[in-house]
Amino acid sequence: MRYEMDIDIKALVFGAAIAAAFIIFGWQFKNEWLYPFSAIGLLYIGYGQNSIKKGAILGALGATPIVVLTLQGYMGTASGFFVTENGILAVTAIILLVGALVGLVGAWAKRDRMKAMAEYEKQQKIGKNKNKNKNKKNK
Repeated sequence: MRYEMDIDIKALVFGAAIAAAFIIFGWQFKNEWLYPFSAIGLLYIGYGQNSIKKGAILGALGATPIVVLTLQGYMGTASGFFVTENGILAVTAIILLVGALVGLVGAWAKRDRMKAMAEYEKQQKIGKNKNKNKNKKNK
């Protein structure tokens, strides 16, 4: 049996690596402002997929390195509620949900771009045919 899932594995691997790299660089160089740029990798994961559903699912999957790095302490030490089991599960769920949301935005941007490109091509074809018809009428 052969399954055709049509998943862009390159976008998934590179996007997850980009997301993890920004977290690691931010921790290593003590620049916390680098952490939000990890969303670039998740956007790339979503943009590489063909549908919005796949973009959201793979965005959450691509956020798993961020979960691992967070639990290892790369985004700061946890205290209070976040040390308990429920707190760890809450942090994990929030990171995965944000990853799914960012992946969904990336897939949505690709879909809108494809629609805009199709509309542009349609307008170009109308313009070309319009000019050809004018030339035929003038002769």
